[in-house]
Amino acid sequence: MPKVTFVQFTGDSRTVEVPAGWTLMEAAVQNGVDGITAECGGGCACATCHVLVPPEWAARVPAIGPAENDLLECTAVPRTAQSRLSCQIQVSAALDGLTVNLPERQS
Repeated sequence: MPKVTFVQFTGDSRTVEVPAGWTLMEAAVQNGVDGITAECGGGCACATCHVLVPPEWAARVPAIGPAENDLLECTAVPRTAQSRLSCQIQVSAALDGLTVNLPERQS
């Protein structure tokens, strides 16, 4: 099972095992990772599952779709080149070892 590490804004981190096919948002919520609010439950409608994907992982995660691109303009912390919505990143074996950073706040 792929492992993903969520790094809090404070620097604390938590590594969780994620079943292939789950999204990063589902993994965070199901494992009680603080910092992912996910108000819409993964419907790509709220931007409260904002994460920052390090550049070395950017080519391995799915491309940003139009809805995600629009919502990234509504994040509580300004969007960066690394910004993604964790509800739109489906975990696969190719993402084993992925580390994502969480912004200071989601709302």
